[in-house]
Formats: sequence, C-alpha cells, structure tokens
Amino acid sequence: MSYRLLPALFAAVSMLGAQAPPGGVWKDARFQALLNSRPAAALVADDELLAPNAASARQGLETLKGDGFALVYLPAPRTIQVKLPRFPSTAIYAWWFDPRAKTAQPAGTCDNDGVRAFTPPPAKGPAGEWVLVLDDLFRTFPPPGQSDGAPRLVYHPVRLDGAGGILPWFGSTLGEAYDFAARKPWEFWHAMRQCANGVPYYLQHQVWRPDKDDARGIGGDQIPMALTSWTLLYGYTGDAALQRNVVEMADYWLDHGVSPATAPWASLPYPYNLDVHSGRYDGDMRAGKGFVQPDKAASFGAELIVLYKMTGNRRYLDAARRIAETLAARVQPGDADNSPWPFRVHAVTNEVHSAVKDGKTFRASYTTNYTGALRLFDDLIALRESDAVAFGRARGMVAAWLKQYPLRTNKWGPFFEDIPTEDYSDTEINADTMAAYILEHPAWDANWRAHARSILDWTGSTFDNHEFARFGVTVTNEQTAYQVPGNSHSTRHAATMLLYAEKTGDLTQKADAIRRLNWATYTVDDDGKNRYIRDDVWLTDGYGDYVRHYLRAMAAFPELAPADQNHLLRTSSVLQSIEYGAGAIRYTKFDVNSEERLRMGAWTPARIEGGEMHWDPASRVLTVKSTAARVAILKVR
Repeated sequence: MSYRLLPALFAAVSMLGAQAPPGGVWKDARFQALLNSRPAAALVADDELLAPNAASARQGLETLKGDGFALVYLPAPRTIQVKLPRFPSTAIYAWWFDPRAKTAQPAGTCDNDGVRAFTPPPAKGPAGEWVLVLDDLFRTFPPPGQSDGAPRLVYHPVRLDGAGGILPWFGSTLGEAYDFAARKPWEFWHAMRQCANGVPYYLQHQVWRPDKDDARGIGGDQIPMALTSWTLLYGYTGDAALQRNVVEMADYWLDHGVSPATAPWASLPYPYNLDVHSGRYDGDMRAGKGFVQPDKAASFGAELIVLYKMTGNRRYLDAARRIAETLAARVQPGDADNSPWPFRVHAVTNEVHSAVKDGKTFRASYTTNYTGALRLFDDLIALRESDAVAFGRARGMVAAWLKQYPLRTNKWGPFFEDIPTEDYSDTEINADTMAAYILEHPAWDANWRAHARSILDWTGSTFDNHEFARFGVTVTNEQTAYQVPGNSHSTRHAATMLLYAEKTGDLTQKADAIRRLNWATYTVDDDGKNRYIRDDVWLTDGYGDYVRHYLRAMAAFPELAPADQNHLLRTSSVLQSIEYGAGAIRYTKFDVNSEERLRMGAWTPARIEGGEMHWDPASRVLTVKSTAARVAILKVR
C-alpha cells in the first residue's frame, strides 16, 4: 500500500478569532461559533458545490469554503446534491450544524469524489435551518461550533489521559479497545460484498469503496497478511468462520494464479490481477504480465504450511514445497545491490524487471523481505519434506546475505507492489519484520539483542513521525518513498517494540509502543472499515496487516488483553481447533509438545488435561506446557 496522491499535509490551524466574518448569511452572529471552530485562511464562496442542483433547488442556499472544509447553509430542510471534491483529501467527515442551538451531529463519512446527496435531520423548531459542514477526514478539527471541543482524529474524538497522552477512542481499558481493534475489522472483511463476477471483493481489490469497485487489483501480500491475522484471530476467538476464510483465500489463489510448472520460476503465485475482474492473477502491478515477486511467494508458502498444519490437507504442503523447490533452485549469494532473489522477475523469461528514469536504468533486483522464506525452509526441513539439503543450503545462503548486508547497512529495500521499480524505497515493514524474526529466533543470530535493537533504532530514526505530538504520541511512517504515518506501520513497530521489551526485559519504550497502538485505534470506524491516514480503506494496511499486530502485542504483554475474557494469545504450535466454554477451554494442535499462553479473565483454571500448567493469579496469565495434541483447561468448581 503506497504511492498515493498526498493530500494537504497536516498543519497547525489558525482560527478566525477576532477576524471579521465573511459576507452573506455568514456575517450573522449565530454563525460565529461555527466559523471560530474552523481555519480562517482563504474563505471564499464556492457555488460549484451546488452545481448538480436545479436553480430552484439552490434558492436561499449559501456556501463557504476554507482550508480543509466547506459549508452549505440551508434555510429550511431539504435534500441537496453536493459536487466533490472541493478541497484536497480522499475522504470527508460530514456534520449537520444547528446555528440556533449551536450544536452539531455527525452525518457520516464518504469518499471525496463524485456527487453526494445529503439530507438534514428533521426540523427543530419553526426555523428548521441547518448548515452542512464537510470536513477533511484527516484534519483534527473539533466538532463544529466548539472551538475548545475534543479534536477528531479520523473517525473519533481524541481522548487523552491525565498526562496528555492519547488513549484509545473505544472502551474503558486497553484490553477492551484492542479487542475491538482485532475483532471489528474481521467483521467488516467477512461481511464484504462480492464483485459482479461472484468473487469476494477482498480477493480482487486492494482498496475498498462503498459504492463502486476500485480500479486497482489486489495487494501484493494481501492474502498472506490476511492468512496470518485470521489464523491468530481464530486462536483468540475460536470463530470457525476465520478458518473457512483462510481456506477460501488460499484455495482461490492456488486455483487462479500460479506460474507454469515448466517455467524457470515455477509454481509461484502471481501477486496481481492485471485484468481486475478476470478472476485470475497474472502478473505484477508495475512490471506487468508474467512477473512474480519471489519474496511474496515465500511468505505465501510459509502460510500454506500453517494451513496444512491446521487442516491436514496435503494440498497446501505440496504447494509450499513446490514454491520452496523453485526458490532453492534459483537462489544466489547476492551482494550489496542484488538480493538472493530479485524483487520482480518474469516467471517464464527469467527477466529481472527494469525501468529507465532520467536516463538511468533501475533494476528490480533487491529486497530484504525474506523472513517468510526462512520460515518456509525451516518448516519443510523439520517436516522432512523433499530435499532438506537443498532447502538448508538456500536457507543458509539467505541468512548469510541478511547478516552480511542489510543487518550492517540498513538498506532494507522495497516491499510494496505499487512502487515503480525506478523509485527505490526503504520500508518499515521489511526492517521491523526482520527485527521480530530475530527476537523470536535468538538462536539464528548470536548478536540477536544488539541487531534487533539496531533495527528498531533505525526504524525510529527513519520513520518516526511527530505530527501528533500534541496528543503525546509518536507514530510510524510507511517508507522513504511515502513518508506518511500508517495504521499498519505504527502497530507493527509498536508490537515489535513490545516483543523486544518482553524478550530483553528492557521496558524503556513500552509506554511509547502502547501510545502508538492507541493512536491506531482511531482509524477503525464503528462498522470496522479501517482507513489509512489521509488515504483510502486499504485491505492490506487496515486488515491483514493490522489485526495481527494487536494480537501479537497482547501475546507479549497479556495485561493488554481483556481482563474479563478468556483468550489464547500464543502457541508455539498451530491450532487445529479451539472451543471456549463456560467451564472448559479445549483445543487441538499440530504438535504434541508445545507451549501456550492464555489470559484467563472469565474464570479461574483448576486443572489441565494434556499437559502441565502454571497459573499466575495476579496477572491471570496461564502458561501451558502441552504434552499431548489435545488439551483441556478446566474451571474451578
């Protein structure tokens, strides 16, 4: 997700204060509170707002446009058509303001394009006049008419603690808020409409729009991201619909978009559907037809093994093995400018994609997004699948390259499908994902603590964004080519900071991490749509690459999970089933021997079947050392 049009940057807004109000109806004193709550700059009438309405329907209406907002005065209730956009933004937050009562009520959000109809609430009193207020969704304006009111951050009024630090918008505890942030996007995803060809919208588009299909196809890592999040969320909730969804997505990709078995880059998933509604994936968004991204194929392969362990269906294991065999056959030692596999390569011709800019040729020969490949090879070796020697050789070559180059140079390289080859970009996701892998696999790197700390420090110095400092929070930008704060990027960096704190005992940045998670809750609307700051509802950043970070944060520090519910937060195995009951939690998993972590807020565990347990009544954290594939945790009677 990236490389979008950058709308007007956040700026400190100067309010009207003592300035004279504009002419027309706006000079009346009953509008002063409204005008005082919005910026003073460049106030002009904008009758183009009302262009879609007939002349008779425009009678008595007056308009005003300013820095990041527009107003329409209605002397009496009526439905009006408004022409957008009237200022730079991808989305609008609408209000109806009552100039006599000087109160406002939200009127919903919409994309800032096309012609939109707005109908005021029922008339109040004999006058029944209203002002339609259209705000840039991403400006932190207070409610209309309330200059000292709580500013709105995306969808919600900002809440602060006693020290001025941002709190989540939802709930009375962090656990309640983070539970909402994990569950609600899934509910939105699960209820998403199908396209006209009968395929779920999220399998064909990277951006959601409520009233039309977006022109763009799928995100390069959209399916693997969702597979990760929904698998973790299944363990957290026990909702079987999550399992059905991951099977649906994996099957569809395998059935509708894998490179030919005879190609040099055989059996790899194509990352994009160039003909969006064709029902097939056939290339790369920027490079074109026939191109694959080996790093995304490796991530998919790693998730396919998880799916095999969950379902027992060898189809997923065989598909993962074929991906690994291709990657093992094509791996190279790499150097400072070339990674072990190129970022974009044609599956059939073996051509590494290139592009010319300003007379210089750029090759898509570099990325560092290889933790998926390490996981893929590790799992296949452990499962004794196919050629363990070849897999071990490839894994060793990739590991050596990562330690020799990006861990020393911090050249983390591209990730996103929509960044052109000629526009090199270092990305937060590549760096922090590597840091998380190191923290979870300390045996991989003798200097694991120093290297993880170094990556987190680099990510902070490169991507920390202080534009929300008045809310006591630093957030995280996406990449060097798009220095805009992201919901997914802030939550991933926060979750990795918390993982570092858990593994090292260094709690220096714990509070900082929690505030980043708090900030990112504001991008989720009541219905679960999750909008990137100053951008669109991306089905990567707001869903598969969002939910998993809250779940991982809870796993690192179970105090962040709900205090009154039971949830499995982490397992070293893969869950096949889990049932949360009034007196028992029962689950099965792939491995006989494993370790699980649960927060038990709903009731107190008394005994366990299938392992040993350690219960901490103060934190209500239960640690299970399983010695059987089936485990039952039973309640005190």
